[in-house]
Amino acid sequence: MTLFFALCFFGVAVAGFCAFVIFWPLTLVHLRDRHQALAAALGPGAFLKPAALQWLLVRRYRDTGDRALSGLATPAWLALLTLLIGLGMAALLGLLSTVIQ
Repeated sequence: MTLFFALCFFGVAVAGFCAFVIFWPLTLVHLRDRHQALAAALGPGAFLKPAALQWLLVRRYRDTGDRALSGLATPAWLALLTLLIGLGMAALLGLLSTVIQ
């Protein structure tokens, strides 16, 4: 039963990944087009850069006051949280299943 729930959480992580792959590039394109200074601060190839992901996780996009940016970055933030929590719970339940047996 524990492995079943671990697999379910892995499925949640896959759903989070799919949403992240949709919304994060849209957010980065919006930054490139309308906030050049911020895009330059994140650097080229910011898709998987730790600094850019930290910028998203800390929700610093709200400091810009751009509602369109918040509308793109908030789903990307939720997707990244879903991905991380889903993978974390799947790993935790996978480890728990090895300890219980």
